[in-house]
Amino acid sequence: MFVLHKSNRKISARTQINIKEVKDNILVLPGNRYRAVMEVSSVNFELKSEEEQDSIIDTYESFLNSIGSRLQILIRTREIDMDKYLGDLTDRLSSETEQIYQTQLCDYKEFIQGLISTNKILTRHFYIIVPYDGTGKMDFQFIQEQVSIHMDIVAKGLGRLGIQSRQLSNLELLDLFYSFYNPKEAKIQPLENRALEILHKAFVENELEMS
Repeated sequence: MFVLHKSNRKISARTQINIKEVKDNILVLPGNRYRAVMEVSSVNFELKSEEEQDSIIDTYESFLNSIGSRLQILIRTREIDMDKYLGDLTDRLSSETEQIYQTQLCDYKEFIQGLISTNKILTRHFYIIVPYDGTGKMDFQFIQEQVSIHMDIVAKGLGRLGIQSRQLSNLELLDLFYSFYNPKEAKIQPLENRALEILHKAFVENELEMS
């Protein structure tokens, strides 16, 4: 069962990770700073021809010159928990009636078990952090509009490179930070909507009441 334990230290979790709250898919940081996180696809540069590589480099240079603001690129490598996948294979094997498919599934399951016994199965995700820094007290709707404009510019530039992008939701943002600070738990127990509600209440609402 997924259980959250709030730290007994005087320094709050919000202060430790330097995030005030997550609101409408935007990270709200101290000092009127805001961040949107976009997950982006990748391009297999090494498999491209020399001409294609030159074109990608030129397009990327044009993209960097056109965005007009700083960006942060994050590459996140995470280990995949294969227990559920093996469990699904076991369930499928038990329900399979054809002998030939039973044999194939059994061989495949043994292959996967042998593979993960000596190797970690990793997945790699790419993110772009789009910043917006305000001054003084600002209407959050205006902030959303500014962040949206910046993301649209970035998305169009990436599209010219053949890269797809999308903004992370509240839950996905929390899950990203959850995986940073609890990598082992995140592998076997990903966040769900109920956990999001608990996190928000324990580490955002309570801290705001105390501030």
